[in-house]
Amino acid sequence: MTQGAHRTPARRTVLGAAGAAAVLGATTVLPAGAAHADEPRSGATGRGAGHGHGYRSLPVPTVIAHRGASGYRPEHTLGSYRHALDLGAHVIEQDLVPTKDGHLVCRHENDITGTTDVADHPEFASRKTTKSVDGVSLTGWFTEDFTLAELRTLRAKERIPGTRQENTLYDGRWSVPTFEEVLRWAEDEGRRRGREIWLHVETKHPTYFRSLGLGLEERLAKLLRRYGRHRANSPVFLQSFEPSSIQRLAKLVDSPRVVLLSGAGSRPWDFVQAGDPRTVADLVTPAGLRWISSYAQGIGPTLDLIIPKDAGGRLGTPTTLVRDAHAEGLILHPYTHRNENTFLPAEFRRGTDPNAYGDAFGALKRYLETGIDGIFSDNTDTALLAAADLTARD
Repeated sequence: MTQGAHRTPARRTVLGAAGAAAVLGATTVLPAGAAHADEPRSGATGRGAGHGHGYRSLPVPTVIAHRGASGYRPEHTLGSYRHALDLGAHVIEQDLVPTKDGHLVCRHENDITGTTDVADHPEFASRKTTKSVDGVSLTGWFTEDFTLAELRTLRAKERIPGTRQENTLYDGRWSVPTFEEVLRWAEDEGRRRGREIWLHVETKHPTYFRSLGLGLEERLAKLLRRYGRHRANSPVFLQSFEPSSIQRLAKLVDSPRVVLLSGAGSRPWDFVQAGDPRTVADLVTPAGLRWISSYAQGIGPTLDLIIPKDAGGRLGTPTTLVRDAHAEGLILHPYTHRNENTFLPAEFRRGTDPNAYGDAFGALKRYLETGIDGIFSDNTDTALLAAADLTARD
């Protein structure tokens, strides 16, 4: 039986959530980093060119569309990004990896085996290979082995079709976008909708790509300056799991920056390569957060760092991370909320189908009540309604 055969009303996209949250907070000016004389490209004007009020003007909690509306459309496609905006997302996320000829494209991973139809292209059969990426052995097809022209012949598809069978309806509908195309799209959408279109941009595997001569930060900074998103009040966040990537970006542009944090016992790959013994557990201490605040404006921790789970997968007692990060002036954008049972804490699962929707609102309530500043969600509409519930009680 397919997921759609016993869908519940919660599976339907909840419309009308766009107006659920009011803009909160005041304008702020971040400390200046590196100064640049670069001006936006011709035609980059108005709010889309970075003349807004900065990240403190965003609604709190901020709803960040994780890879777009990836609960409803194949991730990192213009269709997914546009649907997230239609649902009312405050910010849209992009993950960046390079092509062989140095163009930045939007894919969650450089391994495109599961997110494109590359396996159906006999002309690329010989490109299938095994690589070690950040210490993990992977077999498939990788963006760094394709020119942009070659990548444009591929079509995007749903990454987890077993879980999101309805998303496969859109397989092949969209191509893999370049980040420059997304920047132009954001400008056009900003003019059409009369507001800034905020982006949340991640450098993926930056140490790995730098070792291949495909450094991400300089390429990203060049595009940000070209499109006027290099300023402290520009409508963009820059994020990475590697602190050194954020430190490098801090020297290139003044855009707001976020350090992503995975499991407490893990080590950022740049730390591993540099012989730095610190783990994420060290970075979420007051001293570690103070160090992060010297070059970044926020953190993006896994939700388990906000509220750990017990051995049975149920939520426990919140940590002090929200309080400690706020004490250092850092905002928190944890990841990732999803509606399906398989992704929810145990007490919020409903029924026995792992792909069915559980009590997503109950889980979101627990997370949002901790005081986080925003949340990444595959289901923009659900997160917006939960945020509206929270602000209505305040």
